[in-house]
Amino acid sequence: MTHDFDPEAVIDAVAPMLGLTIDPAYRPGIVQNLRAAEAAMRCMALAPLDDMAEPAPVFRPEALK
Repeated sequence: MTHDFDPEAVIDAVAPMLGLTIDPAYRPGIVQNLRAAEAAMRCMALAPLDDMAEPAPVFRPEALK
């Protein structure tokens, strides 16, 4: 089962829970950022992980060199 991501619905559902009032002028930017975050999540979800994989306890950028 797949669902289309609806950033407008996310804003409408989450903003009141967080006590936020969204200025209509900012809404397009929020939608754009949520779409980018969702696209990044889709890429990360496709990465194969071993069943025993664990998150690193400390991020060390020098390890990326």
